[in-house]
Amino acid sequence: MTDQELIEKLKGEESRNYGFSLLVREYQQRIYWHIRKMVIDHDDADDLVQDVFVKIWNNIHKFREDSSLYTWIYRIATNECLTFLKKKKNKFFIPIHDVAGELAGKLEESPHVSGDEIQLKLQKALLKLPNKQRLVFNMKYFDEMKFTEIATITDTSVGALKASYHLAVKKIEQHINLG
Repeated sequence: MTDQELIEKLKGEESRNYGFSLLVREYQQRIYWHIRKMVIDHDDADDLVQDVFVKIWNNIHKFREDSSLYTWIYRIATNECLTFLKKKKNKFFIPIHDVAGELAGKLEESPHVSGDEIQLKLQKALLKLPNKQRLVFNMKYFDEMKFTEIATITDTSVGALKASYHLAVKKIEQHINLG
């Protein structure tokens, strides 16, 4: 089913529930992993995925179709991640490096994270990046998105994204080489 057919089902009164079920089936896993790479914790990621799909349900009629459905959904998920991380930092008045430390601890404890030592080092290095740099790195490296797609989702210029990605790679290399 094309995105256009899916959107028609979502916007149709008779087919809305069916369309939403198809949408969740199509995007849930990708959105989960996009969020999970940012918030680390499985339960937090699950909660945020639910929030994302509630927002989609409540706002599908506002979708103007000037971008792809995928891009619109990723934008919602990205904003939910950044808002969650900001609230977490502000709620506990935790300096950002302490949030990274807390997430690193969850990373080591998580039964959902597998991988060898280098993978764990990479994940810990990612946690040391500012949220937006980590987001750009995740979308480019793990999700294999083009800079133009990321630019649409994050509402950032391609040049700024390339610079951010380059800085993230340098910081990750430094962290892994020191560790």
